[in-house]
Amino acid sequence: MRILRPFWPDSIPARMNFPHIRLVQVFMEKSGWRLGAPEWLILIGGSGFIVVLFVSAYFEADIRWLHFFQAWMYVATIALSIRGNRWGHFIGLSAAGFWNYANLFVTTFLAAGLQQLSIWFHTDRLPRPDLFIAVPAWSSNLLVILGCLWAYSRNSKKSRSDLVAFLVAFVLTTAFFAADMALFQPRYLGLFPRLLHPHLPWMR
Repeated sequence: MRILRPFWPDSIPARMNFPHIRLVQVFMEKSGWRLGAPEWLILIGGSGFIVVLFVSAYFEADIRWLHFFQAWMYVATIALSIRGNRWGHFIGLSAAGFWNYANLFVTTFLAAGLQQLSIWFHTDRLPRPDLFIAVPAWSSNLLVILGCLWAYSRNSKKSRSDLVAFLVAFVLTTAFFAADMALFQPRYLGLFPRLLHPHLPWMR
C-alpha cells in the first residue's frame, strides 16, 4: 500500500520560516504593541466611528470642529489599548459608553437611523443617509465597548484602584466632551440633564 504525504520540494523545508512576519512580531514585542482579538475590536470599532464622525461632518459643516476633537478620544483609546495600557480601556468605555447610552436612551438619533434602515430594506431607497449613519456609529461604539471590556478582563495586573482610575477617566472624558460641545456646539449641552431621565424614544 502506497502512503501519500504532502508534496514539498526537497529544497523547501516542511516548516517554512517567514522572516518578514518574525520582524513584525519582534517590532510589536519591542514597542509593547498588542493586537489580539480584543484590540482588533477596539481598532475596528474606533476607526469605524472616526470615519462616521467625518462623514457626518460632511453633511453638517457646523459640527466639523466638534467631531474633530471628539475623534481624538477614540484615537487615544486605540493608541493606548494596542499598547496594553488600561487607560485606553477606561477612556474607550467612557467615550463609547456615553455615546451609546445617550443615543439609545436620550436622543432620537439611533431611532431615526433604524427607521432609515427599515426604509432602505423595504424600498431599496435611503432618503436620509445623514440619519442612517447613526446605525454604524452605534455599532462601532458597541465594538469599542466589547473590545475594552474583553481586553481589560485579560489584564493580569488588575487592582482595586482600577475602579478609581475608571471613574477618573469617565469624569475627564465626559468633561472633555462637554467642553468640546460648549466651545463648538453649545446647543447640545441640553443633553446632559436629560441623561438622568433615560427612556426609549421609539416606545413613546
